Amino acid sequence: MVNAGAMSGSGNLMDFLDEPFPDVGTYEDFHTIDWLREKSRDTDRHRKITSKSKESIWEFIKSLLDAWSGWVVMLLIGLLAGTLAGVIDLAVDWMTDLKEGVCLSAFWYSHEQCCWTSNETTFEDRDKCPLWQKWSELLVNQSEGASAYILNYLMYILWALLFAFLAVSLVRVFAPYACGSGIPEIKTILSGFIIRGYLGKWTLLIKTVTLVLVVSYGLSLGKEGPLVHVACCCGNFFSSLFSKYSKNEGKRREVLSAAAAAGVSVAFGAPIGGVLFSLEEVSYYFPLKTLWRSFFAALVAAFTLRSINPFGNSRLVLFYVEYHTPWYMAELFPFILLGVFGGLWGTLFIRCNIAWCRRRKTTRLGKYPVLEVIVVTAITAIIAYPNPYTRQSTSELISELFNDCGALESSQLCDYINDPNMTRPVDDIPDRPAGVGVYTAMWQLALALIFKIVVTIFTFGMKIPSGLFIPSMAVGAIAGRMVGIGVEQLAYHHHDWIIFRNWCRPGADCVTPGLYAMVGAAACLGGVTRMTVSLVVIMFELTGGLEYIVPLMAAAVTSKWVADAFGKEGIYEAHIHLNGYPFLDVKDEFTHRTLATDVMRPRRGEPPLSVLTQDSMTVEDVETLIKETDYNGFPVVVSRDSERLIGFAQRRELILAIKNARQRQEGIVSNSIMYFTEEPPELPANSPHPLKLRRILNLSPFTVTDHTPMETVVDIFRKLGLRQCLVTRSGRLLGIITKKDVLRHMAQMANQDPESIMFN
Repeated sequence: MVNAGAMSGSGNLMDFLDEPFPDVGTYEDFHTIDWLREKSRDTDRHRKITSKSKESIWEFIKSLLDAWSGWVVMLLIGLLAGTLAGVIDLAVDWMTDLKEGVCLSAFWYSHEQCCWTSNETTFEDRDKCPLWQKWSELLVNQSEGASAYILNYLMYILWALLFAFLAVSLVRVFAPYACGSGIPEIKTILSGFIIRGYLGKWTLLIKTVTLVLVVSYGLSLGKEGPLVHVACCCGNFFSSLFSKYSKNEGKRREVLSAAAAAGVSVAFGAPIGGVLFSLEEVSYYFPLKTLWRSFFAALVAAFTLRSINPFGNSRLVLFYVEYHTPWYMAELFPFILLGVFGGLWGTLFIRCNIAWCRRRKTTRLGKYPVLEVIVVTAITAIIAYPNPYTRQSTSELISELFNDCGALESSQLCDYINDPNMTRPVDDIPDRPAGVGVYTAMWQLALALIFKIVVTIFTFGMKIPSGLFIPSMAVGAIAGRMVGIGVEQLAYHHHDWIIFRNWCRPGADCVTPGLYAMVGAAACLGGVTRMTVSLVVIMFELTGGLEYIVPLMAAAVTSKWVADAFGKEGIYEAHIHLNGYPFLDVKDEFTHRTLATDVMRPRRGEPPLSVLTQDSMTVEDVETLIKETDYNGFPVVVSRDSERLIGFAQRRELILAIKNARQRQEGIVSNSIMYFTEEPPELPANSPHPLKLRRILNLSPFTVTDHTPMETVVDIFRKLGLRQCLVTRSGRLLGIITKKDVLRHMAQMANQDPESIMFN
């Protein structure tokens, strides 16, 4: 047996690993974090800083800096997200107009900016000025006629194809993760999954540049969803500058939740809606502290965007409206009908888009992303140009559909037949019969609605940045405006009907078609995303229409009910399942009567569970076990005979500990005994030094009994964010349940393919 001197000598070597070593506590790519462990590590770190702060003034200052680091990160995220959003808005405005013409005085001016500087603009032709020339005027000196139209048509298509090719090439070569909206992946990352590079610097740069390109070339997509991804990239970048967040994946996700709120804040000019969106839609863990910090980040981001003033109207909101007519109870019926339409559209879109994306993943189509983007862009440009409502940018279309028809409006949607004897003030124009322009606009809008419905299905999910908020709102706004005009004309021509008699007298301003467009937009967005509270708040912040919350609520709730009747998944959850991300949705209910023993591994007939013993395995035994298996960790038991549970050791930390011990400790060889106890085992005098690894052992792994209902187990995994759970009976280890096992079991119970969960 070893003598006392040998014991004390080896003890110094064995205790070497009581000091932290590099990369401990980190996770591998495509793995799930352990929320409980991250929370415990942060508590220990905070306790250590608090105790040290009483030792000296310098330590006290360091503790203050640590406490304020969270607010500093939020400030930086808000500033950068707001700046990037402003730059994107300005660049999109210029490049969208570049497809139609160029400013002679300064080519970097958009159409509107170009004509601001002109002294020759008249009220009737305020969108025309000599300084702005269409491509036909510039190239062949013709502004009217068939040849000018064809040349402008060709230039529109060529610019769109050029922008599309640049965007898809940049994404494919430099940052493959920059494609899509990013919200499904952000939801997965915030639930605790690791996707390295998804929020990296290259992704941030390429997504920002390509977002300008794809929104400019006229595809049916928006920048709002991708702006959430951009803001989260900003959050990840600033998190890496502070050890409090860079070394703790749980704390980093609190920052990312706040960054998502800042992203929606700058996307829509809706800071409160952004906070609620992060809470309702994307965040998995959202403590009260994160709520305050999200609010601050959203505020700073909105203030920064307002300072840049990209829309040139000194307003933060994207689609500001001023309606002068209240809504009436009888109008709730068409509002609810729009909610039904939104729910049906949401269901149709999700099913068709997922079917197309699945076809893209499983056929040769997925091997040619560049060709797919070019073809869809060409078809979109060819069909979109002849119709003025599809040729203009989607944001401009929504803005026009939301607008009320005042005396200064020149849109053909406002081409009503005026009463020559009308002497009312301009802000209270009575309902009037529709003119030729309105009827022309109606059939053009009908064609635009069909076009938007079809093309959005094929556009969302391509290998380019593609948001879904604005296209969904456009579909609803078109449908809503058409319904609004129909109700308006019905009320005008049949004001003596019982439903109109009480609130719509002749010569009164009864119906506001723009309000119907706003309600329709909310209904369709709700049908696709299944948002409710955050959606209504975003919509009234987006438009300034605080008075119309009840119609928006009615449409949003109806839309969700109708869509949920056909399936509980929103578009983001559907894409999460399509991609096989390990995401446990807190909204899903598990109602099956199964037990932990039905799900745990090993199953009957399978090899026994791979375990470590506390004091009888050599370094070589453990290295062989690691090499022969791909498990994320191993339970540690007293012995193979008793199998009484001691703790749990992570695979990655075992590998790092052994590697560091071999490099930094003398006497550690392949037949060194590894032990996880407080005191070293008694060994022969000539045996190699043992290796003490109690430091990396989790002494309180989460356990359930074999008869625990799976409903409880699923709830535990959701609410505690567990990575794995051990199954015991009377303290004896029986098996293990991982997050992947839970997801497989839930898929099996729902009659789905359990192997669709691709990642660990």
